[in-house]
Amino acid sequence: MAETSGEKTEAPTPKRKRKAVEEGQLLKSKDFGTALVILLGCAWMAFFGGGLMAACKGVMTASFSFGRGDVEHFEPWRPLEAAGWQLVLPIGSLFAIAMIGAILSQATLGSFGWNNKSMMPKASRINPAAGLKRMFGPTGWIELGKSLLKVALLGSIGAWMLMSLTQSSLGLLALDIQASAGTLGTQFITLMFVMASGLLVIAAIDLPIQMFRHFQQLKMTKQEVKEEHKESEGSPELKGMQRQRQREILKGGFRKSVGTAHVVLTNPTHFAVALRYESGKDQVPVVVAKGRGQTALAIRELAAEMQVPMLEVPVLARAVYFTSREGQEVRDDLYQAIAIVLAFVFQTNNKAGGSMPPVTVPDTALFDEHGQKMARAS
Repeated sequence: MAETSGEKTEAPTPKRKRKAVEEGQLLKSKDFGTALVILLGCAWMAFFGGGLMAACKGVMTASFSFGRGDVEHFEPWRPLEAAGWQLVLPIGSLFAIAMIGAILSQATLGSFGWNNKSMMPKASRINPAAGLKRMFGPTGWIELGKSLLKVALLGSIGAWMLMSLTQSSLGLLALDIQASAGTLGTQFITLMFVMASGLLVIAAIDLPIQMFRHFQQLKMTKQEVKEEHKESEGSPELKGMQRQRQREILKGGFRKSVGTAHVVLTNPTHFAVALRYESGKDQVPVVVAKGRGQTALAIRELAAEMQVPMLEVPVLARAVYFTSREGQEVRDDLYQAIAIVLAFVFQTNNKAGGSMPPVTVPDTALFDEHGQKMARAS
């Protein structure tokens, strides 16, 4: 029923995830990003806030410094021109910290990167019907719940902090202005750290919700999975053409080697080994070509074209395949078995006919199709 109704019940495939990233459909949590930016900003204020206060003090000092020329020629921007440069470095570094926090919040969620599609205008963003659906749909209720939670949590934290600081604030009346300002600054930064921690609590609640919603949005129907698999793998006709083309390429590389072979041993379909033995030139048989899968099929097709004898001797074919390389002599413990095969081939070529005697491979050369040693069947 799920397949016919188009219900999205399947987990997203890697291709679906890549497509979502390309379209700007990323995992996002505004609360996590906000909390991280505020925390980094508070940390900056705690370590470098003194520099910002000194710069502001310089601007204020220049603003309240008047000379005779200021009365005759009033220039309201003069103080900012004279001391405003002191604000550039602290404000610029604070802005950079905020940017780093925003980038880190996305990178932490695995959504780091620039996507032009997310910046493109979409009709759904200005469509009133779509807007109402977002407001009164599940997304709207979730956002409303988070907003109420923020108000309740942050309001409670703020009220608790203000009540706890009330008594200490009364003692500031006995201090000078500089000491009072320093104490107030410390209390302000403490309040901001506590509020940012509250935002982190909200982000810890919001992040699993966003991950679940993102996963649900990426889920696919059974039909979509089938179509994607078909596109990835291709139709049977296309795969057949691709395999044929691969064999043609392989045959081009093996044509000369197989042409010099006297026999091709097969598995029958998974392995193929071409052997050459020329009296007076080769002291022992030599492997001129070997392969498995599509390569083995290409070797067999070449052998058929060039009328090279092919014999189905699975155990011996695997033994030669896993113990010898192309252009290399066969292993000495296989001489006797290969000699029986070559003798039969030469006898068949000369007399036409006959049946090949049984071929025995030594226990040291018994392999399965995966190249693992195996015991002789009893």
